[in-house]
Amino acid sequence: MSKSIFRKKSISKILADVASGFSDSEHSASHLKKELNVRDLTLMGIAAVVGAGIFSTIGEASFYGGPAVSILFVITAITCGFSALCYAEFASRIPVAGSAYTYAYASFGELIAWIIGWDLLMEYAIGNIAVAISWSGYFLNLLEGFGIHMPAYLTMDYYSAFRAHEHVQQLTAAGNVAQITDAMKQSAAAWATAPGFGDFKLIANIPALGIVILITYLVYVGIRETKRATNVMVYLKIAIVIAVIIIGFFYVTPANWHPFMPNGFSGVMKGVSGVFFAYIGFDAISTTAEECQSPQRDLPRGMIYSLIICTVLYILVALVLTGMVNYKDLQVADPLAFVFGKVHLNKISYVISISAVVATASVLLIFQLGQPRIWMSMSRDGLLPKAFSRIHPKYHTPSFATIVTGFVVAVPALFMNLTEVTDLTSIGTLFAFVLVCGGVLLLPRESAHKGRFHLPYVNSKYIVPVIFIIGMVVFWKPIIELFSGDNAHENFPMFLFIILAAVLTVLAFIKNLSLIPVLGLMSCFYLMTQLGYTNWLRFLIWLVIGLVIYFSYSYKNSKLGKEA
Repeated sequence: MSKSIFRKKSISKILADVASGFSDSEHSASHLKKELNVRDLTLMGIAAVVGAGIFSTIGEASFYGGPAVSILFVITAITCGFSALCYAEFASRIPVAGSAYTYAYASFGELIAWIIGWDLLMEYAIGNIAVAISWSGYFLNLLEGFGIHMPAYLTMDYYSAFRAHEHVQQLTAAGNVAQITDAMKQSAAAWATAPGFGDFKLIANIPALGIVILITYLVYVGIRETKRATNVMVYLKIAIVIAVIIIGFFYVTPANWHPFMPNGFSGVMKGVSGVFFAYIGFDAISTTAEECQSPQRDLPRGMIYSLIICTVLYILVALVLTGMVNYKDLQVADPLAFVFGKVHLNKISYVISISAVVATASVLLIFQLGQPRIWMSMSRDGLLPKAFSRIHPKYHTPSFATIVTGFVVAVPALFMNLTEVTDLTSIGTLFAFVLVCGGVLLLPRESAHKGRFHLPYVNSKYIVPVIFIIGMVVFWKPIIELFSGDNAHENFPMFLFIILAAVLTVLAFIKNLSLIPVLGLMSCFYLMTQLGYTNWLRFLIWLVIGLVIYFSYSYKNSKLGKEA
């Protein structure tokens, strides 16, 4: 063994550790229950993908891209498809709970594995906070339909109420009362009516807290209970989405599809964050590998089946939405309910609100399931305290890690407004995909094993160079423009992409690299460049914090390092 920060954990050792029940010494004989089959995994994938995206962010993406947003769903699905195939290759070789973290440990080494584990923490935790807050909004709309009204100060975060209070005062003092929106009035009313003393007000998002507690309890008590709840919720929301597509088809006005790409390709790509946010999570099912009956066969199938089903649903929904109303009207928080209200089908709109509550709860469930299992894997390797790998003797779940995940999501969801972090969540997920695709390129090629998925090998020796040359010829003007202007430094992500593409092109030609992971790596990195310079800075700051923790604790406590 090496003391290098890039020391690798062999696949044979990873499998041996799991087989021996390598965990917290207090419950070393406890194992996770093997409850999941390919149907359960497919439904979990759908549960993770068909959620906040189809009920909210699809509206924003349609506003920018017009009907052509359906093309963006295809582009994103292909990108995710490349990544899914790479995840499937790893899952068939390393059927353990750590997902991209474990895959990186076997291919890149410990430091990169830590970075990806830290990155996944951001993806799951911040994503779940946003989903919990989104769920709270749908739930409150549902209560309003039943005539139940919660006090405003118990339904939002402190900062939003304070900001609205200040804004309303400023507009009133300036005589611009007409600029005060209903949303501002509601948030300001929360500040005005909230109990407290002095400048301190008791304002918190109680529904968001409630759903996180409920979901965390469900994940804590067992995978079987989680599976049953997930399956019921998925069947319900798929039925409603299909009904929406069928009913909405009869209200489509083809004239709304013209022009198909009103803001050009750049307008379509503006929606990339919202559309990709709709897809993140299909990788979460790879964290359940140790609870699968036949992980090497079923995990790859579950990922690919769920991705195909969700892509078809998303494209059909996008076409129906932009066909029912003009794309300019779709910049709303609840686009599905909005379009049916527009055509005076208010009862359908109400059913969609119910479905949105179920759909976002199922996304929360899958993400809360995934996060503790990644922490468990990191703890097994000594990179986190051993309590995180503790398996409950009765429920056979990573108990301590599950509780900590609940706190990490529940407390910020109470007091923070994180509905604007989809970009940050997306960049973290794309980075994970980049490393998984890159990791596959480092694995030794193996012949197919019966009962296992094996990534089909296509030689990229000539294909990738041809694609690179065509891209440079077609986009030479935009590439030259990257170096001009006052804010040329903000094009730093695109410069990185061009360098990466050039290096991969050379390596593909020299080393005959496999085509699918190369295309996956390049397409995911390209989507990262579309998420803005500011998000890259935030992402890099997050990684720096993670590196400080690694060098101050994880490197010294690494089990692989101690064995050296």
